[in-house]
Amino acid sequence: MRSIPALLLLAIISSVGCLRAEDAKPYPPATCPVSGEKVGEMGPPVTIDYQGKKVAFCCDSCVAKFQKDPAKYQAKLSANAKP
Repeated sequence: MRSIPALLLLAIISSVGCLRAEDAKPYPPATCPVSGEKVGEMGPPVTIDYQGKKVAFCCDSCVAKFQKDPAKYQAKLSANAKP
């Protein structure tokens, strides 16, 4: 009878861990919204937070271009979004 509460506690802890992992999942575009290059081909992706989501870029210069005029790249962000 003691093992039932322990198993229940373990199940709760496991499910909370799964929720946290899902919440931490970054926005994973396959291509840089500025250059169109595949993210990660030129080295580790550079990420920023934009409107509550992480957005990945191929390099720092693309981040600067994006931050100067994010509306210009909004369509590419929407196209790269995964449901």
